[in-house]
Amino acid sequence: MLQPQAPACAEPPRATAMSHDIDLAAMRVNYTRDVLLEDQVPADPQRLFDTWLEQAVASEMPEPNAMTLATVGSDLRPSTRIVLLKESDALGLVWYTNYQSRKGIELAGNPQAALQFHWVDLQRVVRVEGRVEKVSAEESDAYFAVRPLDSRLGAWASPQSQPIAGRAALEAAFEQVRQTLPDARNPARPAHWGGYRLIPETWEFWQGRASRLHDRIRYHRSTGAPDWQITRLAP
Repeated sequence: MLQPQAPACAEPPRATAMSHDIDLAAMRVNYTRDVLLEDQVPADPQRLFDTWLEQAVASEMPEPNAMTLATVGSDLRPSTRIVLLKESDALGLVWYTNYQSRKGIELAGNPQAALQFHWVDLQRVVRVEGRVEKVSAEESDAYFAVRPLDSRLGAWASPQSQPIAGRAALEAAFEQVRQTLPDARNPARPAHWGGYRLIPETWEFWQGRASRLHDRIRYHRSTGAPDWQITRLAP
């Protein structure tokens, strides 16, 4: 007598390198928009950055103040995320976030960090390395006060970088803050939220050039030194 056979299990689909007909190896752009020569750059990298930032804003590209922030944790594993530049002057570059987030915890243990801007339309990259410190409470208060109300409430509601049950839990926390936070129409800044300032020690300006012979100009200043040293780097 024949024994019944268990139904055959369908073989799971095999992963492929690319699910669409995209030839990544063939994707390339020949950069010919501009040049960057060391005998034409200012002695102060802040001046060059200000000019490039103004040109990025004028180009009307999306979020020209978006920058990648790289930090390193106690396990020596690097991590990156996008943050928004909110102030740039001779003191450094400022952004705001949750101090209890992963980046906040990593900066507390290792204040050395790097920032990178990528302005695709202008074929430019700016990299900045240096030491990070918190801005003053007064600076954080002033910026928090001009944020949209929902963004201020969100700073109270979101335990940034922590696991949560789902989207519904986040929205419930936001609604609870809206209903229960004292003076919810004009909330004070939470102590766990505020600004950081990266004090540059090294700047690198990258301008795309033809044949991948890109221009790379690095500014470096040792701690306490008055002047920036300007060097061309090979692409």
